[in-house]
Amino acid sequence: MAAKLPDKYRFIVIEGPIGAGKTSLARMMSRHAGGSALLEDPDSNPFLPGFYQDRARYALPTQLYFLFQRATQLRALSQPDLFAGITIADFMIDKDSLFARLTLSDDEYSLYRQVYEQLKPQAPAPDLVIYLQASPEKLIERVRRRGVAYERDIPDDYLARLAETYTRFFYQYDAAPVLIVNSDNLNFVDQPGDFALLLSRIAGMRGPREFFSMGH
Repeated sequence: MAAKLPDKYRFIVIEGPIGAGKTSLARMMSRHAGGSALLEDPDSNPFLPGFYQDRARYALPTQLYFLFQRATQLRALSQPDLFAGITIADFMIDKDSLFARLTLSDDEYSLYRQVYEQLKPQAPAPDLVIYLQASPEKLIERVRRRGVAYERDIPDDYLARLAETYTRFFYQYDAAPVLIVNSDNLNFVDQPGDFALLLSRIAGMRGPREFFSMGH
């Protein structure tokens, strides 16, 4: 029997690079906890397929679309009734600047920051962040395996640089407790035991930063 999520965690964010398994885990945890899932909707971004084919041309509209989408979604978190139960999100607004810095030219990034500052997207600090790490090789394998049409054009080096960017970000992140999960040898969707182990690690967290890994 999988452990119950502690009551002190009302807002949990699951983060990590493309292919880490954020959305699948957010859905599983929200179902397990009887809570709400707050999920990104990349398929609705009309610029995303073009971005993976021609990054220089489509990076800015892709980034701005995601910024507005995430800001709109996060406004819902200011509604008190949302926290009557647990909410589990598969993104945090901080990630927006990570992608922007990685993909935009200096001039575009300057414009993006102006828009960001005017928009001032805000969200409450998470009670817990679960950072799903994975090696670039594993991310590449998962992205190729899931077969999303526009993701076929994602260059391997982009996934590798994205993984490195996340690692640097979470190395210094201290706005909320973080459970760093090396997901290379974990399969929460197909292995119930892996999911139960993760829940028990969450329930047993004592410090502000802990690490969970399984070697095969």
